[in-house]
Amino acid sequence: MSFEPEDLEVVHRERGERQEAEMDMTPMVDVTFNLLIFFMVTAAFTMQKSFPVPTPKDDRPSTQMTQEQIEDDPDVVVVRIDEYNTFHVVAAQWDEEREAPSEQDLLVALTEARNGGGSGKGASRLMVMAHGDAT
Repeated sequence: MSFEPEDLEVVHRERGERQEAEMDMTPMVDVTFNLLIFFMVTAAFTMQKSFPVPTPKDDRPSTQMTQEQIEDDPDVVVVRIDEYNTFHVVAAQWDEEREAPSEQDLLVALTEARNGGGSGKGASRLMVMAHGDAT
């Protein structure tokens, strides 16, 4: 059995062309994503800072006021917002609370409470109490 030149298939390559073996990139991508996740998680933990909160002293009296004390304080105007978004304004110089269905009515009531109803000595602090369903 002899080989004849016409039986051989000749493959011609151009000069400089090399056949390269392909490399599977899947493990490298997996390692890259694992490193990315690792550094993101550790960076998030180091960014969270805390500061010490002093514990309250039990021997001192409470400085908190009850709702009745706040409403009776002549220096405080209380605005309540109900679940229907209606404003109710309470000032110590008034006998009863005033309803303010619109923002314009609220502004008028707050201005009157601030001016003291003509006496000149009105409230200088404001407390807003909103219902959980108010928008």
